[in-house]
Amino acid sequence: MNIQQLQYVLAVAEKRHFETAAESCFVTQSTLSTMISKLEEELGLKIFDRKRKPVEVTQEGEILIEQFKTIQLEISRLTEITKEIKGEVKGNLSIAVIPTIAPFLLPLFLQSFAEQFPELLIKVREQTTAEILRQLKSRDLDIGIISIPVDDPEIEEWKLYDEPFVYYSQNELNKLQVSVGDIDRNNLCLLEEGHCMRTQVLKLCDLQDNELLTKLNFEYKAGSIDSLLRFVKANKAATLLPYLSTVDWNEEAKQHLSEFLPPVPYRSVGIDVHRHFVKRKVLDLLLKEINQKLAPILPKSLDLGAQIRPM
Repeated sequence: MNIQQLQYVLAVAEKRHFETAAESCFVTQSTLSTMISKLEEELGLKIFDRKRKPVEVTQEGEILIEQFKTIQLEISRLTEITKEIKGEVKGNLSIAVIPTIAPFLLPLFLQSFAEQFPELLIKVREQTTAEILRQLKSRDLDIGIISIPVDDPEIEEWKLYDEPFVYYSQNELNKLQVSVGDIDRNNLCLLEEGHCMRTQVLKLCDLQDNELLTKLNFEYKAGSIDSLLRFVKANKAATLLPYLSTVDWNEEAKQHLSEFLPPVPYRSVGIDVHRHFVKRKVLDLLLKEINQKLAPILPKSLDLGAQIRPM
């Protein structure tokens, strides 16, 4: 048994097709098939039922494949630990960010961070909190940037910053400051279900989904802050926004914004990793880079109220 054979088995288990699996492993189909057959002979068990189309995993194979995945994961961890010991910053790094953070935080640090480490391939995508946590636990993702805390024993967290919410109303020019009681609950538009910011705003306004009223005779739930703002502007509605989403607005747009009177409602944003995450050097460098870029942008002092938790 060798590592290559395990990789071939896992490729077929994923693709359910020997030719496609061979292409993904950059070998010929005959090579891959022969290596898997030798492994099956050595183990005395059939991993795949080749008579089925697509290929099916046998009952015994299901058990073995789960163990092969664990072995592959441990080999990957060993490789990363070796890089850490050598002080190397290279390889792959996968990052997922929730949509209410990604467009406003990533441009601040991602390019400068990537330029510092040309041998590090960084893959970034937007995902919901639930999907990020799922992928962190399955070890398909290295780092998640989300609203915290999540209170999960499998997850470790590092807080990046506290971000106040601001109130936006297209109806009229806003006051400089408002209280939570000033929010127009009859004209409030929110993101669709699945976004933790929707849950946070409902908690802040002490509302349930079925209590959210609107003056409009149709319902619209936006999938992004950009879509939400366009809808709010077009229908003279109101919404709550995270502070970073408004920092580059022009003065005319900011006239429709109001800060909250103390105590200011806010969310905490942080980095989450699996508790067995081993790329600690990269994590430390990323935390340092983000904090440096955020320092001149975030409000210096705020009388923060209760944290609006994401879950």
